[in-house]
Amino acid sequence: MAVEVREALPEELGEAAEMMVAAYEEYRSQVPPGLWDGYERSIRDLRSRLPESRLILALEDGKMAGAVTYYPPDEARHAHIRLLAVPPEFRGKGLARILMNECLSRAREEGSTAIGLHTTTMMAIARAMYERMGFVRDPEQDMEVAPGVTVMAYRLELGVS
Repeated sequence: MAVEVREALPEELGEAAEMMVAAYEEYRSQVPPGLWDGYERSIRDLRSRLPESRLILALEDGKMAGAVTYYPPDEARHAHIRLLAVPPEFRGKGLARILMNECLSRAREEGSTAIGLHTTTMMAIARAMYERMGFVRDPEQDMEVAPGVTVMAYRLELGVS
């Protein structure tokens, strides 16, 4: 398996959006009615995020196999990760970990002191990976996106001074 990790090209954004939606499709039935449509629109809306973020792709043998949105450090020197996506047919190969490591490398290179992300209880496999990587819960940054629906914050201190 040859994996290339790089930023998405403008002409790849449509394909990347479709791939990311496919990766999140399994959660459709677990999202409360009315929330999925907005969530799907948010996943697809790559262009609006690009002025402040980078869409990083993992390509396996030239085929788009995963993506993550990386936000460089803000004024508090905290980087952020959003929408880590690996479609089912590419899972179990370590691509999510490769994408996460790329984000961590970028954050360290850019002087970030911490990196944060949000996830949900339904994303148990992703949460377990984040915790194995050293991320810890940061409940002060949790968001309630609908009554009874909490998006949980996680944070990794990078030790950069």
